[in-house]
Amino acid sequence: MSSSLPAIRGAVRPFLEKLEAGDRVVVAVSGGADSLALAYALSMECNKLAIALSAVTIDHQLQTNSSNQASIVVEQMKSLGIECSVVKISVNITEGLEASARKARYEALDEITADAIFLGHTHNDQAENVLLGLARGSGTRSLSGMAAVNGKYIRPFLSITREQTENACAEVGLTLWDDPHNKDFQFARVRVRNEALPTLEKTIGPGISDALVRSAALLRDDADALDSWAEAEIAGIDLQDLDCTLLSDLPRAIRSRIVRRAIYAAGAPSGSVTAEHVGAIEALICAWNGQGPAHLPGGVKVERFSGRLSLSRHQP
Repeated sequence: MSSSLPAIRGAVRPFLEKLEAGDRVVVAVSGGADSLALAYALSMECNKLAIALSAVTIDHQLQTNSSNQASIVVEQMKSLGIECSVVKISVNITEGLEASARKARYEALDEITADAIFLGHTHNDQAENVLLGLARGSGTRSLSGMAAVNGKYIRPFLSITREQTENACAEVGLTLWDDPHNKDFQFARVRVRNEALPTLEKTIGPGISDALVRSAALLRDDADALDSWAEAEIAGIDLQDLDCTLLSDLPRAIRSRIVRRAIYAAGAPSGSVTAEHVGAIEALICAWNGQGPAHLPGGVKVERFSGRLSLSRHQP
């Protein structure tokens, strides 16, 4: 079996080369193969570019003795010459355990001061995300998967497989943590990873994961183009007073983006607007027959007057 180390080191190098000497980067480490392999690769490449590297591990406090696992991560980072801090968070479960934990984790990472934060998502994670999006009936942006660069977050392993990260850890003697949640079939991602994707590979043919990732890349190009068009339209309109004739003349893909932006601008909570909410506004624009206002999350009310949409927010 050939070494996986050149591939994982090669994956981080182009992203580091876009930074400058003296920049500070942080790697988020859970103790699983993906983040450990990423920490190793960064430890080997950052010094050559005079980039300061540190690590953080997030203790969600969702499992017994979670602090012990955090301590193990700290020790493994020390063996790589990386200083690692532990951030303890409380997870407020409002939208399922997995989603709530992810939200709390990113809120904690957002507070970290760094020029870049490296995350260990892999090619496998990307394929799983796309399949989950298909199952939910998601739109183009969701189906485009995770971006390699999103603000200060960098995911250099989207072309690297989980098998490669596991092999890399074995080569350098890093001890993997097998998160019990990764075996809990109550989580949709676990079912996709252990049942859905293997079944698709068996019944349709090998290469399904690769095909999903390729589709994500193509859809990201489409989503970027549509978002850019919508942004150009938004620049010239008042989001709280929308002309229905102008909107109806636009393709639905552009119109729906404008509508979503308007609803959020009016005060709807982030992530709360669904396809059904957008559909209700679509009816006010393109299927007007005198219907009453649409009431949306966050107390946002949308109603049509004299060919225009008025968006307002009820303050309790």
